[in-house]
Amino acid sequence: MDWAGWALFGLVATAALTAAMITAQLVGLTRLDFPLVLGAFVTEDPDRARVVGFFLHLCAGQGFALGYAAAFALLDRADWWIGALFGIVHVGIALTVILPLLPGVHPRMASQRAGPASRAVLEPPGLFALNYGIQTPLVTAVVHVIYGACLGLLLQAR
Repeated sequence: MDWAGWALFGLVATAALTAAMITAQLVGLTRLDFPLVLGAFVTEDPDRARVVGFFLHLCAGQGFALGYAAAFALLDRADWWIGALFGIVHVGIALTVILPLLPGVHPRMASQRAGPASRAVLEPPGLFALNYGIQTPLVTAVVHVIYGACLGLLLQAR
């Protein structure tokens, strides 16, 4: 397995994906602020949560990059299009399973069933994270496909 490539390119691809998601949020393409969502697990302060969440996302991205690198090694092949296919699977699971389950474990996120007495500060993402805007699934899919394609280009299959 390409350990050196994983360590470097996993970090680069994750930083680029996170920066693209933050940029999309700042220009109004989505309301999803994933660093805030992750960081709010740890702290109530939104500014600190964004910083903590950025680093949590980098760590999670390294974990996913490790999975991509292992899959490339198992296939004995690494190509941009295989990485892009992995990115499609990755974002499909994230948008249909992981994000909709967050309200059940996130201490500061409302659930779909939360009433007016809820003290949660984060809105639940819903299926495909559509509660954060109609363009959110597309933006999220594009950046994850690019993430996978970059890893497919940069990692070796050894």
